[in-house]
Amino acid sequence: MLSAFRRRAPVRGDRSRLAGVSGTVLALMFAAVIGGAVASATPASAQSFTYNPQPTRPVAPRVANDGQMLVQAVEVDYDYNNSRVSAVGNVQMFYNGTSVEADKVIYDQKTKRLHAEGNIRMTDAEGKITYANIMDLSDDYRDGFVDSLRVDTADATRMAATRADRSSGNFTVFENGVYTACAACKDDPKKPPLWQVKGARIIHDQNEKMLYFENAQLEFFGVPMAYMPYFSTPDPTVKRKTGFLMPGFSSDTTYGYGVETPFYWAIAPDYDATFSPRFTTRQGVLMQAEFRQRLLNGAYQVRAYGIDQLDPGAFAGQPGDRQFRGGVETKGQFALNDKWVWGWDGVLLTDYYFFSDYRLAQYKDPLGSFLSLPTEAISQLYLTGVGNRSYFDARTIYYLSFSGFQQNVPVIHPVVDYSNVLNSPIFGGEVSYKTNFTSLTRNDAVFDPITTLANTASLCTTTSADPLARTPSQCLLRGMPGTYTRLTGEAQWRRSFTDSAGEIWTPFASIRADAIDASISNQPGVSNFLPVGDTQALRVMPTIGLEYRYPFINVQPWGSTTIEPIAQIIARPNESYAGKLPNEDAQSMVFDASNLFSVDKFSGYDRVEGGGRANVGVQSTTQFDRGGSVNVLFGQSYQLFGLNSYAVQDVTNTGVDSGLQNAKSDYVARVNYSPNRTYTFSVRTRLDEATLNVNRFEAEGRAAFDRWSVSMMYGNYAPQPELGYLTRREGLLGTASVKLAANWVVTGSARWDLEANKVNQYVVGAGYVDDCFVLAANYVTSYSYSAGTTPPVLSHAFMLQIGLRTIANSAASASGATGVQ
Repeated sequence: MLSAFRRRAPVRGDRSRLAGVSGTVLALMFAAVIGGAVASATPASAQSFTYNPQPTRPVAPRVANDGQMLVQAVEVDYDYNNSRVSAVGNVQMFYNGTSVEADKVIYDQKTKRLHAEGNIRMTDAEGKITYANIMDLSDDYRDGFVDSLRVDTADATRMAATRADRSSGNFTVFENGVYTACAACKDDPKKPPLWQVKGARIIHDQNEKMLYFENAQLEFFGVPMAYMPYFSTPDPTVKRKTGFLMPGFSSDTTYGYGVETPFYWAIAPDYDATFSPRFTTRQGVLMQAEFRQRLLNGAYQVRAYGIDQLDPGAFAGQPGDRQFRGGVETKGQFALNDKWVWGWDGVLLTDYYFFSDYRLAQYKDPLGSFLSLPTEAISQLYLTGVGNRSYFDARTIYYLSFSGFQQNVPVIHPVVDYSNVLNSPIFGGEVSYKTNFTSLTRNDAVFDPITTLANTASLCTTTSADPLARTPSQCLLRGMPGTYTRLTGEAQWRRSFTDSAGEIWTPFASIRADAIDASISNQPGVSNFLPVGDTQALRVMPTIGLEYRYPFINVQPWGSTTIEPIAQIIARPNESYAGKLPNEDAQSMVFDASNLFSVDKFSGYDRVEGGGRANVGVQSTTQFDRGGSVNVLFGQSYQLFGLNSYAVQDVTNTGVDSGLQNAKSDYVARVNYSPNRTYTFSVRTRLDEATLNVNRFEAEGRAAFDRWSVSMMYGNYAPQPELGYLTRREGLLGTASVKLAANWVVTGSARWDLEANKVNQYVVGAGYVDDCFVLAANYVTSYSYSAGTTPPVLSHAFMLQIGLRTIANSAASASGATGVQ
């Protein structure tokens, strides 16, 4: 019930954004280091590396600040005449929440000064550790000086200097200072760290939590790489601070070269803003601004873009051929209570190519996903509740097409889902029910060609001169024009019995009802698929069935094997209105071992399986005592009586050519083998019932070792002309990652179209990652092939990432397209 809902955690914005520089000088310094490698780029959008996790450091116990000084040493002398206390030999002193260890410590009660000498180690209440040879401080540690010091913070950053002077309990001035976030070399502690910043003076302002460097130079392995007279950065304790972030470098033929200089404004603890102007050589300044706020019960953010293009002609013939272009994005989520959340996503653009042309926001190349760019932006308003045995979700959705076919994209008025499993059994069995309400509107019909003629002659486009060409023999009606509304309710009962012989009997029953109202526009060709005008239908599907399992277990010294015959018999009437109603959410149909024993194998509510059916198979699981297992499933489905829903052509031919369209289905099989944690293998296949020809075959293998991992997937799919796949599809997808050394990683992926005998995409990357430094480069290519003799078009992208922990992180990428002969 709704009262059983429990909280879903609200979305929270990332509040750990760190402003790397208080000025552009550090950005320019890094630009000087990497400028030659990033002369052309697009915004950093590929998968990036992150620093190795820092080892946890035990937190020193906080000592009560009670004004008492506790001293432990080999020898303690009290000079009552001069009011001095001297401790010599393995001195340990605790005072005002700070501990001091040294060879010798002298405390002057008159001047309230603390003087320490030899092997000094001072640990404050925050865990910062200071090493020195000589230290002279006031007893409240506010003023004084330290010679030959080194400071280790709880954030695993380190500073060293020949001398440090502290004043007012706030300012610390390090003379000839060195700062780094890298650990010292264990084998040679005197060896320079991977990177460090040196300064003639480093000033730490604890109130502002800022580090100021004078006459600074950046060194890698002790070799100076860049010099700046001055720069500043937040100290390592800062998670959010106003300032400039690292710049981004980009290039594109349409807007030239670009430099993005983000500025982060930490307005308050609960909200902030980021301004990211991109200065381009051809189109002017692209303004970007983002505002984020976190409230007690959730968070929201708004991002805006805008550019007054200097050369709109660079986008001639495209939607971007206009002076002003821009957009707004927003998202938010809030908890109403511990059971419910509500939220929204919103996108508004001047033109649908804006994100694509400038590679913004959602439209970025996610490296490793083989450039599977989004096809639309989603605007939605939703309400969700989640409970132990129940779920509710309601949302209204507007899809903004990135391809310009907005009239073909539906508007979802609402889609509402609710499901619940009753706490109390009925007739000894589990009872559950679910409902779905869907209402949508589409302006123009969407047709897909399924023949070579329809494709080459564009017979299935709405602008075709011959409306009669848009027939089921040439096209599929992917989306109906007009308004479609459906309300579905389904209740299910299931109970299992185990008899004295070990046989498992599971009777089940369900009843489902669909109320449908469709108002279909009489556009050219639509009447060849569906009745136009207003249509109302009531579809009721009662179902009863029985599932039988009889597991046999064989135990051997090397392990155990369970062989389990499985059989289902299902009785129900024929599917009402089969193929005569719109199909919006049940267009995907893949029959394999995973859904062999599904009572209804359709993927959505718009189709429902009818008629009598039997599903039969056998499953075997072997578990080895020394680890590893093998699982095998083989089976077939039979249409016993009535109308076979999968043999009925609907507007999308769902079920046809699925392997279920005949009275005896194709054979389906699955083999999963895991010899240990290192290797996993999986094979899935569907064999023609009459000829045993392979209609669908997938084989996948994975291996993961300490230093490398590899995966390979092979797919082979028979033609499905009724669905538009006129030829066999066959290909290989391989990925690999090798850890060449402790911190060096090389990755790669490739996809080989075996039918075309061409590698149509590959990714190559290499990176160095440790606890303080990141250096990574990735290169992605994708080939697009056209019919005939037209040469393929090669799209490529390059990304470079450099990061210095606590200082800055910078990334740049380049992309383009060229013809390949």
